[in-house]
Amino acid sequence: MPRTTKEIIDQADELAARFEAHEPSPDEMEDAAALRAVRLAFQERATAEGRLADAVSVARAQGHSWAAIGAMVGTSGEAARQRYGQPATKRWG
Repeated sequence: MPRTTKEIIDQADELAARFEAHEPSPDEMEDAAALRAVRLAFQERATAEGRLADAVSVARAQGHSWAAIGAMVGTSGEAARQRYGQPATKRWG
C-alpha cells in the first residue's frame, strides 16, 4: 500500500510525540534497572580485561615467562600466550 511522504512524516511525528510523552510504569523502571545492571557489568568486565592485558604486557616486558603469567590467571602458559600474546587489534578485533 503506497503512502505519501506527508503520511510517513505525520506518522513519524506522532510516534516521536508518543515516545517523548511516555512515562514508564514502576514495572518498566524495574525491568530497565536489570538491563542497566547488565550494561554496567559488561563495561566493568571490558575495563578489567583491558587492565589485565596491559598488566600481562608489562610482565612480559619485565621478562616474566608465559608459564608464570598463566599461573597468575589460572591457565597454562601456552593458553596465556595464545590469549595475550597477540597485538591488541588481533586480540579484541
